Amino acid sequence: MEVERPRQGGSRGARVVNALRSLAVVVVVAFACYYLTRNWGEFWATISGIAWQSSALSLLVLCMAIAVTTYGWRVIVDDIGPPVGYRKAAQVFLVGQLGKYAPGSVWLYLLQMELGKKAGLSRARVFTAALVHTGIGLVIGMLVGVVALPVIFDSSPAARWVLVLLPVGLVAMHPGILTWMTSLVLRVLRKRGLDHRLRMPTIGRIIGASGVAKLLQGLHLWLLANSVGTPGLLGLLLCAGAMSLGMAAGTAAPVFPAGVGAREGVIVAVLVVSGIGAAQAAAFAAASRVMFILADLVTAAGSAALARTAYRPGRERAGRPR
Repeated sequence: MEVERPRQGGSRGARVVNALRSLAVVVVVAFACYYLTRNWGEFWATISGIAWQSSALSLLVLCMAIAVTTYGWRVIVDDIGPPVGYRKAAQVFLVGQLGKYAPGSVWLYLLQMELGKKAGLSRARVFTAALVHTGIGLVIGMLVGVVALPVIFDSSPAARWVLVLLPVGLVAMHPGILTWMTSLVLRVLRKRGLDHRLRMPTIGRIIGASGVAKLLQGLHLWLLANSVGTPGLLGLLLCAGAMSLGMAAGTAAPVFPAGVGAREGVIVAVLVVSGIGAAQAAAFAAASRVMFILADLVTAAGSAALARTAYRPGRERAGRPR
């Protein structure tokens, strides 16, 4: 397969496209900063009441979860084309992720496709990777969230749908079925289907990365809750389940920026059962959302800075896919 390379394009049309991509990045960053500043007062009131070590470690763990998630996305990108390397994958995935803060999560995928195109990846390849990665992430989110379902049922009876959807999702992760479903969606969108069957080792690595990321997200929430109580090991498992179900609910609510509102209800219900007061639980849910925004902005800025140093003229290694 021919190696995809970044297009240098000096034409006026290419410059206009690059300018529009840059404008799109500026817009989604502005949206993220808007939500950050709008919730900063409540966030600071919550964080100032707990030990700074707990909040700092919670944010660090969240950044680790994002790094692991990026690895899982890179795995599928590498499976359907020449290897791109973690640095380039992070630039496309992490900066593109900021699109979820614009109303309507479709902007996330559009921005990732455009950033991927600028980095030398076809839009179809980036979209296919997003399709597979999101699908597997939803299934693993429901699987990890099973531990919190008994708690969620009391406040959200609709969560029982997870018991129906989870077995279907697990079956759908079979390489043959996942390949067929992905190709079907691509053909419906008038794109070319996959030219080879997805491999079980690839799917297994994505599953592993998604599972580790869900556990780290749960640890992030547990560190906040542990600062005012002693949720213990069961509390850690419940926090992981709550974050997983909350993130899945957020993904399934694309009308709202980053699934706003869908995640918090699940988190509050679990924290209350863990012995945290309702008001404190709501404050932690709000603080968690702000920390997600901070982590997204920090990791996106870091990946963009590293990419700029990597792709300076004369530093690209000729003839070697990155």
